[in-house]
Amino acid sequence: MKEILRTTDPTLIAFATHLLGGEGIATFPLDVHMSVLDGSMGILPQRLMVAERDHFRAVAILRDNDIPTR
Repeated sequence: MKEILRTTDPTLIAFATHLLGGEGIATFPLDVHMSVLDGSMGILPQRLMVAERDHFRAVAILRDNDIPTR
């Protein structure tokens, strides 16, 4: 698994997941429930992971949609 996106914006994670899923790329979100630890302030970023074999395509798809990648 490789990290493709890290953000504190949950809507960006949802949008990226939808875009990649539409292209047949499975995603795995990490740190989704970390808001419990930061008091629901949203200061801890969530991460979106993809399989290493899909990383190159995923980066291209997100960049084509003006989503910054890691």
